[in-house]
Amino acid sequence: MTTIDTFTTCTLQNRDAVYTLLRRYFSTNRPLLLQSDLRDELLQLEKDCERSDMLHEFVFHLQEGVFSSPWAYFVLRPGIAELEFVRMHQEHLMPEKITINEFLGFKETVTKGEAIESILEVDFGPFNRAFPKLRESRSIGQGVIFLNRQLSSEMFTRIEAGSTRLLHFLGVHTIDGQQLMFTSNSHNINMVRSQLRQALEMLEAVDGTTPWAELSSDMSKIGFAPGWGHNAARVAETMNMLMDILEAPSPSALEAFLARIPMISRLLILSPHGYFGQDNVLGLPDTGGQVVYILDQVRALEQEMRDRLQLQGVQVEPKILIVTRLIPDAGDTTCNQRLEKVSGCTNTWILRVPFRKKNGEIIPQWISRFEIWPHLETFALDVEREALAELGRRPDLIIGNYSDGNLVATLLSRRLGVTQCNIAHALEKTKYLHSDIYWQENEDKYHFSCQYTADLLAMNAADFIVTSTYQEIAGTREAEGQYESYRAFSMPGLYRVINGIDLFDPKFNIVSPGADAEVYFPYTDQSRRLHSLIPEIESMLFDNTANFPARGILQDSDKPLIFTMARLDRIKNITGLVESYGASQRLRSLANLVIVGGKIDPQHSSDHEEQEQIHQMHHLMDEYKLDPQVRWLGMRLDKNLAGELYRYIADKRGIFVQPALFEAFGLTIIEAMASGLPTFATRYGGPLEIIQHNRSGFHIDPNQGTATADLIADFLEKSHEKPLEWERLSQGALARVASRYTWKLYAERMMTLSRIYSFWKFVSGLEREETDLYLNMFYHLQFRPLANRLAGDA
Repeated sequence: MTTIDTFTTCTLQNRDAVYTLLRRYFSTNRPLLLQSDLRDELLQLEKDCERSDMLHEFVFHLQEGVFSSPWAYFVLRPGIAELEFVRMHQEHLMPEKITINEFLGFKETVTKGEAIESILEVDFGPFNRAFPKLRESRSIGQGVIFLNRQLSSEMFTRIEAGSTRLLHFLGVHTIDGQQLMFTSNSHNINMVRSQLRQALEMLEAVDGTTPWAELSSDMSKIGFAPGWGHNAARVAETMNMLMDILEAPSPSALEAFLARIPMISRLLILSPHGYFGQDNVLGLPDTGGQVVYILDQVRALEQEMRDRLQLQGVQVEPKILIVTRLIPDAGDTTCNQRLEKVSGCTNTWILRVPFRKKNGEIIPQWISRFEIWPHLETFALDVEREALAELGRRPDLIIGNYSDGNLVATLLSRRLGVTQCNIAHALEKTKYLHSDIYWQENEDKYHFSCQYTADLLAMNAADFIVTSTYQEIAGTREAEGQYESYRAFSMPGLYRVINGIDLFDPKFNIVSPGADAEVYFPYTDQSRRLHSLIPEIESMLFDNTANFPARGILQDSDKPLIFTMARLDRIKNITGLVESYGASQRLRSLANLVIVGGKIDPQHSSDHEEQEQIHQMHHLMDEYKLDPQVRWLGMRLDKNLAGELYRYIADKRGIFVQPALFEAFGLTIIEAMASGLPTFATRYGGPLEIIQHNRSGFHIDPNQGTATADLIADFLEKSHEKPLEWERLSQGALARVASRYTWKLYAERMMTLSRIYSFWKFVSGLEREETDLYLNMFYHLQFRPLANRLAGDA
């Protein structure tokens, strides 16, 4: 591990090299240097002088540097989820350890050109010091496992007291007015043990398949209500679990028992921004993968809720509401409909609630996700009224999505007293370079002041947070995670965050989504294939006379296909893949390239970044003369067509490439792998966890275009010579998805998390009252004025 102490030793042993490197940093005349900048300067230095392994190691652990002669300030990351701050004088050269506050203060002064005398300091650390925390970075994201171990150990230190709280939780449990588990709220442990023994003796005398309806009369006489199981065998299993807990509790036994309690039948899911609908919305502003994620999520959750309720013998129809914004001027979408049933579900609905002006007038037009902040408080109040009317009662769980949905979830959860789960999908802070320190320069366009304040509020208010990958929380050894970027940062003139989020808080849990198994399934499953779509797919790929928005026509239809599909924006890096392909004659001789994304005509796009990428695509096609080898389709595919296209590419022994500069998760990767396609994906972000290199796919560095092209070419050549190589990767991809990335696994884990966090919140008082008071003050003194100012500027 590289620390400040090792750097001190390094400086003493390599004074000349350290001095020369510092001079190089200062000579750039840039106040802020990124991790890549710091490394590049070192690598240039090492070309001219002997390398110091200790100095090299230290620099490669630096995250950023701030320079104002004669001082250099650095952020050091000794390991995952660890930060140290150090400064060095250009002449004295001895490293000095400094505080977060000192580092941020220097950064503010350097970037703004003047000292900022006073600034609000935001520190959530003191409020959670007594709360149990993880200790090992490898355990980050496994919060519920730790929480269950820690609190069950504390709770059952005195068996009688712990058991009493558990029984109290079970005794007050109802769904839709129906008493469950016990007919009365008894806290007498000996009485409950006696009741359980009587029930188990009774159950031994009947057939295990005997339904609860035939048992209920006798069970009610000894104090048991529905909820133990749908038949005698299931009831006996559940009762034995409780007997074991009352006798000798363990975390695993408690988790298994809680997973059976039928406590969740009403879900409220929030996703306010963009166009949320089932058709004709993808590609519209602020509308993309999040919509697909939520629709697939609710189908799995509804089925999981129904299955669990039925297994426990509870006759309640589950219901899910996805709450989004109603947009009267909705074009050819359904976003102007108040209520819309979700296809593939029995009782899941999209409820749309409009934004309103202060006078109550409905706002008819779409509003960018960067500008919706002034409307969310009133929106939350309207949602509360309409959602309660639709659900018939309070929801059992509220799930927020993205920054805006998480803020609304926070407001509703506090008012209703309901367990809150947050899903970020993507945090904007890591997408935009220096967006915190230069927030004022970006305020008119992005309003990061509102968004980052909302993020801090929602992160700290949530009962639990679900992420798709470990990296989303804590990053890798080389790069910080999305949540990690909120630990310490400064927005000069607004506030300075000393401790914004604790990565070791047990609220973080990794629950990875999957692909719709009805749509994305192996290419070998011929009985389910949509063979009628093959002519349309072949026309899309090879027919230049067909009526598709496209450029290029593939002349050699026998070659394998390299396939990519994404939005046409800079982060997705489709143009980077095209350039790598165009520059590699070897790769071009082996395979054709198929691109689905964006629009062909820049005039058909209203997004400036997409327009730039469209122009770049045309430039690359012209420069490398790619029209005979590249087919670029400027269209969005419906799910069934996309699924069959993946499988058609697999028929041709092709591959899928996801070349993004950064990808938080990557649903297209899961879709491709679930179809049996060997997949090459960026090493920056979630794909590093999804793919096992050279077993279920390959990692690529999107910044190394030549190396990427060579890696793909090597694989295609090897697969041509040895077809079993392609099969090996295809089977590896299928196995990886089946074991880790399915919506069924996702739904099971989400429901288990919801029950456990709700239980511990009930029995242990996990409301964190001091934190709530601090959050309330932060909301009213910071977020509200910022949102009101944005409303005034509009």
